[in-house]
This record gives sequence, structure tokens and C-alpha cells, in this order.
Amino acid sequence: MAALRIVFMGTAELSCASLQALLDSPDFQVVAVATQPDRPKGRDLKLQPSPVKALAQRANLPILQPERARNEDFIRELRAREPELIAVAAYGQILPQDILELPCYGCLNVHTSLLPKYRGAAPIQWAILNDDLETGVTIMKIDTGLDTGDILTRESTPIFTEDNAETLHDRLARMGAKLLVRTIRDYVAGKILPRPQPAEGVSYARKIKKEDGQLDWAQPASILWNRVRGLMPWPGAFTHLPGQPQSHLLKLWQAAVAEQTGAPGEVLRADKTGIVVACGRNALRITSLQREGGRRLSAQEFLAGHSLKPGQKLG
Repeated sequence: MAALRIVFMGTAELSCASLQALLDSPDFQVVAVATQPDRPKGRDLKLQPSPVKALAQRANLPILQPERARNEDFIRELRAREPELIAVAAYGQILPQDILELPCYGCLNVHTSLLPKYRGAAPIQWAILNDDLETGVTIMKIDTGLDTGDILTRESTPIFTEDNAETLHDRLARMGAKLLVRTIRDYVAGKILPRPQPAEGVSYARKIKKEDGQLDWAQPASILWNRVRGLMPWPGAFTHLPGQPQSHLLKLWQAAVAEQTGAPGEVLRADKTGIVVACGRNALRITSLQREGGRRLSAQEFLAGHSLKPGQKLG
């Protein structure tokens, strides 16, 4: 039986595991990779390829980089590749009907939530921010809506207390890659029938903004702890240390809930065990942090170079 001809569409780091899994399988032939155009990054704003492009280059795959998926030349190029199926993971654009109708088996997407929960741009972050106990991966057949297509398969995973957005991202990327390969095989073989998403339980995971990282010390410590975990590495949970002539931004990398009380934002303790800051309920023990322009430090290292004492206020 000939290998199934697949075009892969992806951009973010999350996509790479799925592309690699398709490349590793003898059942599939990746005939082209579509990804977002190179974007300026870093202090010098040099154009940088997406993680998927870098992987595709190492694999010597044809690469397509349209500014918009609706571009007619791009659609003609896709058609010329004669894909039987298009696999999508974190591509970053909604596909037009012309692309959805192009392959005989349609377009399948790897989405990192248990649909219909957390449709949208940031399902991993919002699962942690909302203190969910589990999340997962859904392989869905794409339609013209925002993550509204029929479900093919789903697989769940617990969200552990030691998880943050980075660890959960990596685990879901691996899960999604394995599930994608299994799903394509069974779907093409007629063993899986697409089923509509339930009307109940729909929610949206909007795109994360930089200001989402600002900590409000009047909130319970558990909420702020989830913010530290859920917004790593970007934008990161942050607060400000008052100073002259201006305050300093502090980014929090690791923290835990502490059963202490005080005025919200007040430093209750600052020693080698951590910087304990009072919240609306309980307190947050900060064990790893970074001053703007500095490097990531343990609380003990930070305190060796910065004066921070009980009674001071963060905000």
C-alpha cells in the first residue's frame, strides 16, 4: 500500500513533535510543509524561521510560507502537491474552504484541549489559570469555525501540581503527535467516524496578553500561584518592587502557597527559604525570581544583592 500523501501545516514549537512523528512513520509521505513567514526576533530584529521551518529544512522538505492561507498562489501550490490529507498543528491561521475541500480525507488538527472546552489560542495556559485538574489533546476535522469541527479522537492527562505551562506544553505536544499518527491510520482505514462536538461545555481560551502577568496581591494565593505556573515563560507573572527614582519589575519563576496572613502585597518574610508575600488569602512563597534586565535567581541569591525586608510592599 502506498504511503499516504500529507501536507503538514504548523508554525510553533508545539507543531514540531507532530511533524517529526509523521516523518518517522513509513505509512506517510510528507510532500510539503506550510508555515508562517519568517518574523523579526531578538534585539537586532533579524528574520528568524519558525521552529517548524527549521525542522523542515533539516528534513529537506519543500516549504511554503504564505502571508495568508487564502493566497491563491499558495492554494494552487497546495493543489499541485496532490495531498490526500492535510495535518495541522498550531499553524496560526484559520483555513479557507478552498483548502478544507482540497484533500480527499480533509484537514485534521491537533488541538491541546478536550474540545469543546478551550477553543481558541491559549488552551494550555487557561487550563492552568483556571485550576483545572485535567486537560488533553483532541484530533478534530477542521471546518471554517474556530475549533468547532467534528471530533475524531481525544486523550486526557492530569495537570499535576508541579506542572507549569512549559511542562504541560511539552507533554501535550508528545501526546498529540502520537495520537495524530494513530488517528490518521484508523480514520483512513474507516475505523473512526467523526462526531459533532457537544453543545454543552463550550469555552474559549483567548490569546494571552502581557498585562495578564501582572499580579494582584488582593487575590488569593492559589490564584496567583496558578498565574506563575500558567504564564511561564511568557509573559511571566510579575510584580513591582518600589524604588527610587522608579520601581523595578520582578518576574516570578517559581512559587508556592504559604499559610500565612498579612496585608496584600506585604513582604512577611525574606530569607533563604523564600520571599513570602501576603495575598488576599494566605501568602505566596517566591523561590525563584528575576529583576528586569537581570538574570534568573533563587530567592537566596536575589536577597544577597537586593535589600528586601519584612514590611515592604510589592505592587
